[in-house]
Amino acid sequence: MIQLLTAEEHSIFFYLLLLVLLLGVLQALAIGSLFFFKRSGDKRANVAYGLLLITFGLTVFHYILLFVNAYEAYPQLYFLPVYYTLSFPTLLFFHIKLNLYPSYRVRITDVKHFLLPVGQLVFFLTLFFSAVEYKSKIGRWFYNPFYGAFEQFLYLTTFFAYMYFSWRYVRQKKREVRNQGEVKKVIYADKLLRVLFVLFCVHTFFVLGDFISYEFLHINLRAVKPYAAMGVLSFVALLFWLGAYGFQVLLWGRKVFAA
Repeated sequence: MIQLLTAEEHSIFFYLLLLVLLLGVLQALAIGSLFFFKRSGDKRANVAYGLLLITFGLTVFHYILLFVNAYEAYPQLYFLPVYYTLSFPTLLFFHIKLNLYPSYRVRITDVKHFLLPVGQLVFFLTLFFSAVEYKSKIGRWFYNPFYGAFEQFLYLTTFFAYMYFSWRYVRQKKREVRNQGEVKKVIYADKLLRVLFVLFCVHTFFVLGDFISYEFLHINLRAVKPYAAMGVLSFVALLFWLGAYGFQVLLWGRKVFAA
């Protein structure tokens, strides 16, 4: 059994990186939980954003477990259901849509948006409760839509697609607004998407760079510590922005969303 990495095996930068990731997780869980109790704004939009922060934080926790080799040390943890990349786009989209159009009623046709998130959750739950001897032999299969190269493709493409769909709702709302309260609500959504788009482009660069170098150049950039660190920091930067935006909404944006 591979033991957890000891202090002698890593520099101070490794532990600083773990500290940053842990702070991101704690921030996400704390602020995300508060959105379930938020009274102003559309309740469904609040729940969507709370779930977005929590699932994002749990996914960062998944990377912490990878960094400290927890899965190798404790094989029973394989496929612990804390990986939710395919949930991010849908939750972000419904948060924006329901905040801007609280009168919208979810329809049966909206089920299609949740097929991938639910499928990923069921996949991890099924394997997590499988025998250790079986699940320890399963890795990130290339064509696996829930945990593999194809999953990363779905994650990137759906995130960009749902940001675009959300942006269309923001533009549409801009043309419709008449009162100051609604204008501020649109400004909040616009700012969220603009910063998120820039950060996600940076994150996509690292993901694609890792994939292209490994598949076509046969270079494993994950073994290059600075590149691996920058890659995971590009991911946690998304979480810090989502948390900062959520904190702003909970404090200074209460009157805006109450209106």
